[in-house]
Amino acid sequence: MKLGSIVAASWRRRIGFAIAPVLLAAAGVLGLLAWRSFPVLDGELRVGGLGAPVDVRRDAADVTHIEAASLADAYFAIGWVHAQERGWQLEFNRRLMRGELSEVLGPRTLATDRLLRTLGILPAAQAQWERLPARERRLLQSYADGINAFHAGGSQLPSPEFHLLRVQPGRWTPQDSMGWALMMALDLGANWGNEFARLSLLQRLSTDELWQLMPPYPGEPPATTVDLAALYRSLDVYRDRPPHQRTGIEAGPDPWLAGLGHAEGVGSNNWVVAGSRSASGRPLLANDPHLSLHVPAIWYMARLKAPAEPGGRATDVIGATLPGLPVVVLGRTAGVAWSYTNTAPDVQDLYLEQIDPERPGRYRTPGGWASFSEREELIRVKGEPDHRLRVRATRHGPVVSDVMPGYADVIDTRRYVLALRWAALDADNTTVQAGMAANEAQTVDELLQASALHHSPMQNLLAADTQGRMAFEAIGRVPLRRGDDELRGIAPAPGWDARHDWAGWLPASAHPRATHEAIAARGWWATANQRVLPPGYSHFIGGDWATPERFERIEQLLAASDRHDLRSMAAIQADTVSSASRRLLPLLQRVRSSHPLAAEAQAQLRGFDGDMRADAAAPLIVAAWADEMTRALVAPRIGAEKFQALYGKRSFRPGLELMLEQPAIGRAWCAPLSCEQHAAAALDRALVRIAADQGREVAEWRWGRAHPALSVHRPLGSVPLLARVFDVSVPSPGDAWTVNVGQYLPNHREQPFASRHAASLRTLYDLADPERSLFISQAGQSGLVFSSRYRDMAGEWARVQYRPLRLNPPHWVHQLVLRPGPAPSGR
Repeated sequence: MKLGSIVAASWRRRIGFAIAPVLLAAAGVLGLLAWRSFPVLDGELRVGGLGAPVDVRRDAADVTHIEAASLADAYFAIGWVHAQERGWQLEFNRRLMRGELSEVLGPRTLATDRLLRTLGILPAAQAQWERLPARERRLLQSYADGINAFHAGGSQLPSPEFHLLRVQPGRWTPQDSMGWALMMALDLGANWGNEFARLSLLQRLSTDELWQLMPPYPGEPPATTVDLAALYRSLDVYRDRPPHQRTGIEAGPDPWLAGLGHAEGVGSNNWVVAGSRSASGRPLLANDPHLSLHVPAIWYMARLKAPAEPGGRATDVIGATLPGLPVVVLGRTAGVAWSYTNTAPDVQDLYLEQIDPERPGRYRTPGGWASFSEREELIRVKGEPDHRLRVRATRHGPVVSDVMPGYADVIDTRRYVLALRWAALDADNTTVQAGMAANEAQTVDELLQASALHHSPMQNLLAADTQGRMAFEAIGRVPLRRGDDELRGIAPAPGWDARHDWAGWLPASAHPRATHEAIAARGWWATANQRVLPPGYSHFIGGDWATPERFERIEQLLAASDRHDLRSMAAIQADTVSSASRRLLPLLQRVRSSHPLAAEAQAQLRGFDGDMRADAAAPLIVAAWADEMTRALVAPRIGAEKFQALYGKRSFRPGLELMLEQPAIGRAWCAPLSCEQHAAAALDRALVRIAADQGREVAEWRWGRAHPALSVHRPLGSVPLLARVFDVSVPSPGDAWTVNVGQYLPNHREQPFASRHAASLRTLYDLADPERSLFISQAGQSGLVFSSRYRDMAGEWARVQYRPLRLNPPHWVHQLVLRPGPAPSGR
């Protein structure tokens, strides 16, 4: 050994011995902080603000049961428990919707804060709060009081995130709960992003090419006959720039909003089986809402029990709550169970507002020029001076192009801006009130009556009760469009043309629906974000439905058995057969490649039936090849920077299928090469990529290794060292087109095939005996990273296993009583 190496080794040993006590001491301090942050789950605690004692018990499935002498105390207690288990999640979400992340995270989140301030989530929440009836305002105040009482009580230390980021828990208000309901509506709204994507793509494509790359729903023509490319050329919308200049699309807030308002494919599955087709003789109901995967998990499983209040009914409900809201969003009572999927109507419109060339503070309206409304927002930024934001709005809504860098790169902002009209921001949004009322329902009819108050986002409600009745209805607010509005909200419309203004609201009687009799006659009903409009439906409510692969597979599996039970329902939720992958196989199997691994790879494909199993190689080969084909055909046509910004947020797989299945379209997109030449080169590149990641033994390749379900912590998942501790990752099957869904972002630099959008929750209900109901969440109940309950459901979730969801469990694992009185000063 060389002298230098010996000396270096000696110094490493000395340094190691020197810092070992420091590390041990630090570990001890961290251990103490971790222990002090664990929740009190047993015994008694005094809590100021309660009217009477409340029982808070955890069952063996780790569902929290809250039983109170009044609904106000039940709401107070679920607020207290949300803060106890999910304190950081509440704080992050509070700052997110208020546009206050940069105050603790610095300039990296400034783009997100600018967008949320521009949207005006909190002002809209305030306006909606003021319209709530007094009873609902009082109950929301009780929930906020519970959150704040926990933080004031000192029964446990804040979770590690507060210490790492040097943040104190902020004060929760009832308006924050209203705001979080709006944030969920934003999470489920994709039309705004689709509209801008079309506007941007038409800078490089003809209208026909746009509909080839982003095809309309199968079997339907494009939702508008307008030559969009010609329209935007005639208006001189686009910004001119040298070829080397950046052309962003959706840059800025996306990492912190996780695609809110911009991600395509937001969806879920639900289906109901009639008693005539079930082994129990009563309906079966299934639901799995697909959302971005985060830790802590988005849902917190709880039961709320309280006697009737004046003007209300007794509450005894169990299911999934959202920290930030006091109600069970998805779940059941003793008599009725319900489920949601996203209807995906067009409730967001972008408007091109023309700027007065003589007076830039004005924009064009049908009646002439009008002044922008303006307000100033002050955003505090850690480590930097305060940021002052001028928020402009038009008669349609906030000017979002002022805060979306990619928008300003596409349109000529000296001549135009883009304003957003979004139904959820309206002051008459009563969605929170609907959720409270639904928790008291005991029959399908009572649930439908409560759901009449639901406003945003529109949801496909499927419900069943113990009397055997079922119903489907798309609940929520959808704008009516004028008969002469040929654009129909598909792409940004000239804001000065009154034809494109909304003409009111679709009456509830015209909402897509199915009665009990219709469902019973068919034997089942299913939704998976497909087009839910009946034949001959006369209203246009949107055109951005999810492609029907998941729905068709659910229907196929439901039809395959005369009698279903909870086991067969679980098998459907676990199904990973991808018809989208099957469609690509004929061409891929014909590919002739000289790559040394090609023969082994194609041998894996010969027996492949489209089942995207985690333990197989073929799904990975198909996914990587489709990705390389998409890059080869689309990027050169729209430009590398547009492609980088859009790919993954917009799905180009339907376009790829069209190109490969229709020779004339394929030749145009594949030129100057043939599609067969592209296919061979794409396979070569795919094999090189996979081998670099998983080695050269093709038989050892695994889809699940490339496609883990990755639940990311906000914000610590963005710090590699901390991500290893705070993120949760498990191998997973499926893809974006399987019932057991696993959507990925192929443009992600590090893990392009990681599942980032999947079933956040799975539930199954047998209405013959609702106590046999089942659930599984994607991570765990606790939001405390060092708790065994932080990630303990992840493995069960990946294996599609379940836990019982019982109002009356056989025993309790933990029992805590919250008693009125001054909170203790310490633990």
